[in-house]
Amino acid sequence: MSRWRQGMILAGAVGALLLVLPTPPPAEGQEIHGENSSFVGHGVAMVWGVLRGVREDDTQAVLRIAPAGGAYVAVSIEGVDPFTQVRRVLFARSPLGTSLDVRTPRATFADLPRREIHFFAGAEAAGSALTVYFMGLPDTTPEFASEAALHTYLGETLAKLITPKGRTQ
Repeated sequence: MSRWRQGMILAGAVGALLLVLPTPPPAEGQEIHGENSSFVGHGVAMVWGVLRGVREDDTQAVLRIAPAGGAYVAVSIEGVDPFTQVRRVLFARSPLGTSLDVRTPRATFADLPRREIHFFAGAEAAGSALTVYFMGLPDTTPEFASEAALHTYLGETLAKLITPKGRTQ
């Protein structure tokens, strides 16, 4: 086989691969993989928890989000199907404040497993300054049977994430 033919086959394979790879989100800023059930970095902190319902349809994935030194004023969340690139707004752009809880049915991770949390530096900013994404609900996410236990866990874990080491509260 000639080198020219090998090169054409390789170029075709690379082109086909580029067509299959997921397209980046419409956000303009930095994109970070969240990975675990608790995340701190790039000026934000997040903790996942699951509130079990009587039935699976009632079970909620809860994400608590808080600023951690960043200048972000608003947040939105999209669910994405990584194969079809279908996107759905799960939480419309809202002020971040000191902390925010976002609930989605756990069952929505079946159709929209990628969660993109978009952070905005200004109230009128067109694109997000930071996107933290999770490929599914993290395996390390704890489950709780009561609202009180969930809130205690989220609060304590978030406080540990944003409190500088060596400093007491």
